[in-house]
Amino acid sequence: MDSKVIGEKIAKARKDKSMSQAQLAQQIFISPQAVGKWERGESMPDITTFDRLAEILGVDLNYFSENAPLAAAEIAGTAVSARPSDHVIEHAAGSGDRQVVINLTAADLQGSDFAGVVLHKGKFKASSLRGADFSNADLTGSSFDATDAREANFDGADLTECNFSATDLTGASFGKCVLVRTVLNMSGQAAKFADANLVDVKLIKTDLRKAIFENCTFTGVDFSYCDLRGINFAGQTFDGVRFDKSALNDVSFQGATLKNVSFTVPFSLTNKAHLALKTIRFDGAKMDKLTHLALKGLGVVDLSNVTII
Repeated sequence: MDSKVIGEKIAKARKDKSMSQAQLAQQIFISPQAVGKWERGESMPDITTFDRLAEILGVDLNYFSENAPLAAAEIAGTAVSARPSDHVIEHAAGSGDRQVVINLTAADLQGSDFAGVVLHKGKFKASSLRGADFSNADLTGSSFDATDAREANFDGADLTECNFSATDLTGASFGKCVLVRTVLNMSGQAAKFADANLVDVKLIKTDLRKAIFENCTFTGVDFSYCDLRGINFAGQTFDGVRFDKSALNDVSFQGATLKNVSFTVPFSLTNKAHLALKTIRFDGAKMDKLTHLALKGLGVVDLSNVTII
């Protein structure tokens, strides 16, 4: 397979649909930089992504072949060979850039510039990344284990299937980044998520006090056993989200949209957990009937100014 030919075909079909790279990327949950690499012939989609591309771009799957229908095995084989291996950083400039294998475990990388790099399945374990710049980087499948990432910049980064375990993200920024099947088991406070779409993200047993969420959408996100006291979710959208057994004192869902959202009270020998629900604010929120009935069944939540959709 000629990746450049495939890239030209993707670019042509995208332009014929009057779509930007960012719009296409959003629909298949990848970064715009990844779409750019496809169209430049620097990498290729895998077989399942080809199917999704054909659907979005309104073309037959055979459109992506050079002259004849493309065998699934040929696509898969090319896609695998094009993927960077573990611990490989590939700069996003041209296809002639050199790939360098590096060890990122227990490294002092404070303030380092990772902006725009491609690092699939990278491993940052016990590393110092305070103030590092990962903006617009493709970090798909990477893990951050027991890492100091305070004030790190992840704006615009592709964090699909990344795992942040026991990582200090105090003051870290996640503006307009891709968060799909990401695990955020983090410590520290005041990480900021702005204009981000969180899809199938897990934040289980995580201290999120003072974290900032602005203009985000949450789809299939699991906040179970989290400390969310004082968080402001006003005006944001939740679909298929779990807040089971989480601390929700003084949380605001004012003006938010909630569909298929689960709230389960933490176990308590007293009525303290139920009373904490009284402090949640839903004024001006919109919610589906089942979410409304589940909250109503708890008996203590004020739903007097809620619209059922």
